[in-house]
Amino acid sequence: MKKKGKLVISLDFELLWGMRDKRTIDSYGKNILGGRDAISKMLDIFTEFNVVATFATVGFLFAKDNEELLAFSPEFKPKYDDKNLSAYNGHFDLIGNNENEDKYHFAGSLIEEIKKYPKQEIASHTFCHYYCLENGQDIIDFKEDLTAAIAIAEKRGIKLESLVFPRNQYNEEYLEVCKELGITSYRGNEEVWFNKAESGQDETMFKRLFRLLDSYINISGYHTYSLFDIKKSIPYNIPSSRFLRAYSPKLKFFEKLKLNRILKSMTYAAKNNEIYHLWWHPHNFGDFQRENFQFLKKTLNHYQTLNSKYGFTSATMKDIVSEIKLEHNGR
Repeated sequence: MKKKGKLVISLDFELLWGMRDKRTIDSYGKNILGGRDAISKMLDIFTEFNVVATFATVGFLFAKDNEELLAFSPEFKPKYDDKNLSAYNGHFDLIGNNENEDKYHFAGSLIEEIKKYPKQEIASHTFCHYYCLENGQDIIDFKEDLTAAIAIAEKRGIKLESLVFPRNQYNEEYLEVCKELGITSYRGNEEVWFNKAESGQDETMFKRLFRLLDSYINISGYHTYSLFDIKKSIPYNIPSSRFLRAYSPKLKFFEKLKLNRILKSMTYAAKNNEIYHLWWHPHNFGDFQRENFQFLKKTLNHYQTLNSKYGFTSATMKDIVSEIKLEHNGR
């Protein structure tokens, strides 16, 4: 059977837990709350276009209340040199008792809503939005964190099989832990120097500038991948192809360039029977929703064209693993 290209979409679902600055509610709260509303709209649009996505969810968001959150929190926690990185350091003082009181830190109702769409995948974004390359944490802390994420998801009837590393801090040394705990795939980074997995202290304005330019102009290539590339190691690395940047009024005149950058790469993947992995955060769509969803619909309209012309299909990260296993068993 001839392999067909695939569109993979993954979403980093974290609400306020992924934010470094504890004052984010004042500066970014509108986007966080808008991101909650955006998830419902995304589910509707994904259904309309017959598209599936992997919702990589922070374990904290599964908790029904503060008591359950503390009960599932691991004994060994990351001890980052930069204390501001830890969700356990003062962050718990900010949260309410449950989702009714605090929609910035609890998301049980949204997780239940995603579960109503069985073709969508709920995956892990670690338990505490864990940074795998920062100084002060180690593999023991990581294992405790991922174990907690798996346990709290299981209580909601969800089996976590895919992982997205927060801030894309992919750590190769931790992959054996992922394998041991039943994680079969993860989202790696684009294979280009300015998207290399690094700690926050190694991040530079120079790299951010190149990432920004690459969103509008093809500097680094299409970043599409074959199943042959992906199945070389276990857990399977299903790398990112493109971060879908949110609409910005300051850059509105470049929106067409941004769209064409994505559509051309999708077309390349479809023609060459490869995988194109698009990702973003729900809160990226929290503001300027009209513009952001118009952009998404244009992207998915192109997907449907490629589906009709080349057999380009939509798949979750879990679906990719299933196809690899099916191919292996068929031999």
